[in-house]
Amino acid sequence: MILNNLFPVFAMMVTGAALKHYNLTGDLFLKTSDRLVYFLFFPALLFWKIGQASGPGSVDLVFCIATICPVIVVYILSLLYIAIFKVPRFKAGTFSQSCCRFNSYIGIAIVLGVLGEEGVRHYGILIGFVIPVINILSVSTLIWFSGESYDFRERCRITAGALVSNPLIAACVAGLVYSKYVGHFPHFLDNTFRLVSSATVPLSLISIGGALTFGAIREDFNLSLAASVIKLAVLPLTGYLFYNAFGISGIPFATGMIFFTLPTSTAIYILSSQLGSDTKLASGTIMLSTVLSFISLSVALLSGVN
Repeated sequence: MILNNLFPVFAMMVTGAALKHYNLTGDLFLKTSDRLVYFLFFPALLFWKIGQASGPGSVDLVFCIATICPVIVVYILSLLYIAIFKVPRFKAGTFSQSCCRFNSYIGIAIVLGVLGEEGVRHYGILIGFVIPVINILSVSTLIWFSGESYDFRERCRITAGALVSNPLIAACVAGLVYSKYVGHFPHFLDNTFRLVSSATVPLSLISIGGALTFGAIREDFNLSLAASVIKLAVLPLTGYLFYNAFGISGIPFATGMIFFTLPTSTAIYILSSQLGSDTKLASGTIMLSTVLSFISLSVALLSGVN
């Protein structure tokens, strides 16, 4: 099961890296495909899957709360690590968000392959709740360690902007509203969304592979490794304990364990660049956590699916 479900995902990322290496794709293509996936294909997929889930039980708040709690715990642990090991301010914001943020594209590929449409629905609702929390924590920490004198109003403006402009949050909210009042799509719309969503996974994985570089790991290997261990080992373990405490089981449990073991998001590079943190550390952690996530995801599939 592990090989059947993880190999295609990582093979597509390797393909993306090979295409970039042999100049079959370039920076312009990768930036364009990222924008298409982020603003069109992935939101359409989430809206479609969530929008089909009619009924009062379509949102499991206990599941969402049980998922958010471990994220907050690990965020606090990242701040303690920064204080105890005296991580420089320039690197601190990047380090902290590396421990919490997740690559939603890899997640959707694995959840779709392992758990099917029901898993995608749970995954979409989950990230709709978790993304705002993680954005607030990440932006707040980056601003705090940036050294810039942002006042409270400016901090709220930047954080609100990050939330309002996020198309994944908008798609999840729209899907929940559509699910409540309609709950199904006409056949022609269903086929349209199916066609659009079919481009989401391969295009996103090729883009991820094209953006990865091994050279970035060498710059800050120890910090990248520490962030990757917290993201891929401490967060899943914490999530497992919370899920057992909250009584989460079945497809929600499997979906959540896949979520907890995902590598850190490529978005940490963009936020680090915008808010004056270390982009080289961001690149290194993205690369290292992506490589190591094959191990964490394998453990998640063993513990959550069987």
